[in-house]
Amino acid sequence: MTGLFELTGKVAVVTGGSRGIGRAVAEGLARAGADVVVASRKVDACRAAADEIHAATGRRALPVACHVGRWADCDALVDAVYAEFGRCDVLVNNAGMSPLYEGLPSVTEDLYDKVHAVNARGPFRLSALVGARMADGDGGSIINVSTAGSLRPDATDLPYAMAKAALNALTLGLAGAWAPKVRANVVLPGAFDTDITKAWGPERKARAGQVNPMKRIGTPPDMVGACVFLASDAASYVNGAQILVDGGMYRSL
Repeated sequence: MTGLFELTGKVAVVTGGSRGIGRAVAEGLARAGADVVVASRKVDACRAAADEIHAATGRRALPVACHVGRWADCDALVDAVYAEFGRCDVLVNNAGMSPLYEGLPSVTEDLYDKVHAVNARGPFRLSALVGARMADGDGGSIINVSTAGSLRPDATDLPYAMAKAALNALTLGLAGAWAPKVRANVVLPGAFDTDITKAWGPERKARAGQVNPMKRIGTPPDMVGACVFLASDAASYVNGAQILVDGGMYRSL
C-alpha cells in the first residue's frame, strides 16, 4: 500500500506555496518523495519555505517568485520549472485571495478583477501550459484548491466564491482535456485557519468551529492527505472529482 502514495521521481509545483495550505501541501508532497517548486509573489518567502522543506525532507525545493494573476508570470514560472527539472508531474493551483469589503455595492472593478485573476485566470493559464506538456510526456495530476463556499456562496465573499466556482468549472473541463494521461481534480476546503480567516477575529472563528461537526475549523495540515492522494497513483482512477475537506460542514450537499 505504501507504494501507492509514493511520489519519488516526481516534480510538484505548488502556487501560494510559501504559507498556509500551500506551504503544508508542498512539504507533504516532498515527504512523499517529490521534488517541489514553491511559487508565490515574494521570492524571499518562497526561498525561506523552500529551505525549510529541503531541510525537513531532503528533497529539492526550488523557490520561484510568481504572481499568478499576471499572465506573463505564469509563463515564466512554467519556463523556470522545465528549465530546472525538465518535467512537471503535479500542479497544485492553490494561490488565492479574498479581500474584505463593506458591501456588494462597494466592490470596485479593480478588486473584482484582481480576485478573478488570482483565483481563476492564473490557474487556467498554468493548467493550459503544464497540462499540455504533461500530455506530451508521462502524464500528471492537476489539483485545484477551491472553496466549499463556491457551492453555497453568500454576500460576504461573493467575488471570491464566483472565481472559485469558475475554478470548479475549469477542473471539470480539464478532466476531459488530456485524459487519460492527465487527471484533474478539485479540493474544496471549508473554513481553514489561514491568512483569509485571520481577518475574521477570534469570535467568528469560534462560531465557525462550534457549528462544524468536527468542533473546529481546519488547519493547513488537514489538506495534505487529500492532495498527496490525488497526486499519487492511489488516485489513478480519480478524475473530475470535487472533494470536500470541510469537517462535514457542507455534508448536506
